[in-house]
Amino acid sequence: MLQPRREFLKSMGLAAAGLGLAALPGELLAEPTGKLFFDFSLAEWSLHRALFGGKMTNLDFPAKAKNDFQISAVEYVNQFFKDKATDQRYLTELKQRAADVGVRNVLIMIDGEGYLADLDKAKRSQAVENHHKWVDAAKFLGCHSIRVNAHGEGTEQDVAQAAIDGLGRLTEYGAKNKIGVIVENHGGYSSNGQWLSSVIKQVNNPYCGVLPDFGNFCLSADYGTPQGCSKAYDRYKGVQEMMPYAKGVSAKSYAFDSQGNETIIDYVKMLRIVKKAGYTGHIGVEYEGEGLSEEDGIRATKRLLEKAGAMV
Repeated sequence: MLQPRREFLKSMGLAAAGLGLAALPGELLAEPTGKLFFDFSLAEWSLHRALFGGKMTNLDFPAKAKNDFQISAVEYVNQFFKDKATDQRYLTELKQRAADVGVRNVLIMIDGEGYLADLDKAKRSQAVENHHKWVDAAKFLGCHSIRVNAHGEGTEQDVAQAAIDGLGRLTEYGAKNKIGVIVENHGGYSSNGQWLSSVIKQVNNPYCGVLPDFGNFCLSADYGTPQGCSKAYDRYKGVQEMMPYAKGVSAKSYAFDSQGNETIIDYVKMLRIVKKAGYTGHIGVEYEGEGLSEEDGIRATKRLLEKAGAMV
């Protein structure tokens, strides 16, 4: 992946893991009341250790989300079925398994298919082509979008122009299939909310949008620093800048304090920004910590979203 999903956690999350986590944080919270302004989805990356470790497969994911966490919408990660994008038998089974448990397929997060903002036009075109099969898979599964990365190496201006071209051409294909192409803030220029929102604005296609992630705002990674990041963008400013183009939201979490609050992300502040933008879609639970098991981390994140959502 372009920005290792654990990079913020290298020291920050591990240090926070000792803050009153003997019990599941969610157990310390009062039961939320009232209807939330958003729906829950579960990001498959929350279970990446179980998936990479062979304890479950991608086909198991929909039932796991519903039965273990009472979440009825899922966000797939293509890494866990990367050779199945054109396998109709496999996709049919996956679609049926989701339907059998009443789970909605929301999106597929795509990595490893090339840089959509590569300054080399031939490589950029190949990346666009590589994503077509995932648009087709998303359409078959009933997803509304694929999540992509707007990565490139060069000056801020040159990468922006390449991103506008790459995303623009992929979005044209997506639009023909009524599938959105949404960009996550995922390191480098894409973690600059102003840069990313400007790129999406210039693509100027209603099927092109963003997936604001509460946690991915490292502009320059440096694993020799305490937080693994030498330069970061203001996460609240970034989410606010991206929300006008949001077609999904990712609630990243790393570690929790004794009250069940995320140690570096103010969820109430984040959800106020999201709600003020008029967003009413899915918010994906994406636990990336190591202080709790993946299952307990998912539950703690969901409970925090319930608590914070009831306060905004």
